[in-house]
Amino acid sequence: YAMLLSLIFLIVLVAAIVGFVFRHEIKTNFESNLELALKNYNVSADRHSEAVDTIQRTLHCCGVQNYSDWERTEYFSQRGIPQSCCKNQNDCLEEDLKDPNKAKLKVFVDGCFFLVTSAMESKMSVVAGISFGIACFQLIGIILSCCLSRYITNNQYEMV
Repeated sequence: YAMLLSLIFLIVLVAAIVGFVFRHEIKTNFESNLELALKNYNVSADRHSEAVDTIQRTLHCCGVQNYSDWERTEYFSQRGIPQSCCKNQNDCLEEDLKDPNKAKLKVFVDGCFFLVTSAMESKMSVVAGISFGIACFQLIGIILSCCLSRYITNNQYEMV
């Protein structure tokens, strides 16, 4: 039992170290994927477009760095900035979303990349604290299982 807990503890430890070491690459990868999702954004119900809409609605953001990122997309030339960027859905007309100057007043101007990464980083301390607590319980379990094994081994010799 102690060996099994030790193996699980090592796996969790390695996963935490890998996540910490590669956190910058994860950010870079997320940013490039978000830019790609904006570039390939369309109105049809594909997963990437839905994810972009969900992020923009939930975090009240627009684009990767800011709302002007949409100006470099094919979608903007056809329909303007997506409705998911609008501050007020009832006050967002398609004509306004096609004009960047008018759209600036009607859409969220902050980019989603910074908001997503800052939200993830703010939650990392909670995740790290919970992980540390679980690791402590695993270490206590390892120590107690070794003590129990030693106790059982010592008692077998006394019985004989």
